[in-house]
Amino acid sequence: MAASYPPLEERPLKDTICLFDVDGTLSPARLDATPEILAALAALRQKCAIGFVGGSDIDKQQEQLGRPAGNVRVTTLFDFCFAENGLTAFKLGQALPSNSFIRWIGEEKYKQLVNFILRYLSDLDVPVKRGTFVEFRNGMINVSPLGRNASTQERHDFEVYDRQHGVRRAFVQALRDRFPDIDLTYSIGGQISFDVFPTGWDKTYCLKHLEDEAKKPGGIEYKNIHFFGDKAFEGGNDWEIYSDPRTIGHAVNSPDDTLNILKELFGV
Repeated sequence: MAASYPPLEERPLKDTICLFDVDGTLSPARLDATPEILAALAALRQKCAIGFVGGSDIDKQQEQLGRPAGNVRVTTLFDFCFAENGLTAFKLGQALPSNSFIRWIGEEKYKQLVNFILRYLSDLDVPVKRGTFVEFRNGMINVSPLGRNASTQERHDFEVYDRQHGVRRAFVQALRDRFPDIDLTYSIGGQISFDVFPTGWDKTYCLKHLEDEAKKPGGIEYKNIHFFGDKAFEGGNDWEIYSDPRTIGHAVNSPDDTLNILKELFGV
């Protein structure tokens, strides 16, 4: 039976929202959220609005958050769901306006970008290579020198290797050098990949939806926007929203850190 929550305007902290990165913040990278995290989110939702902000598409967030919650729709677990940094968005299960990377960049520039990436990958020597090196998403492309089909252990091994050899950072620099004329942002996130998207389409994109909410009749102005993320460093894919003056940023290293901060701040 689905839990019930007060309407957004009747929450005790109605002008507060907590936004969460997914990988490394609500769940271990690419793994399921734990019952403890899900319980804390449910308790927090009784007090204020909650939402996730992930770079992946909604199906991946369903796997990590909705499936371990009993195969419920992930859009019912949060008040706001911001997949692909908010390019695909939901409020209380209802879709909000979306946008598209391919519409923005155009087919010709997109082909040039992907062709360069594939040539670079073909010359790149890393310990192992698996499948799906370029993943096309609605709001970005995700590039993985290892391949997104890697096992959990291969992901861990590559993360260690990348810290030592700077594979992703060098790849990003090569793209910046080759395409200075395209206004793109390159953001390293997770263990094995980096995102490529139009400048301004980082995780701060989701804040546009919250600002739009305040303009609607009876809408809520969220004066306290807490953000929790594990890549809250320059070049990390949480940095822009973590450091944005509109948010209160919380840097975490694991879901356990997230639980500890929620307990300290909100008593959940």
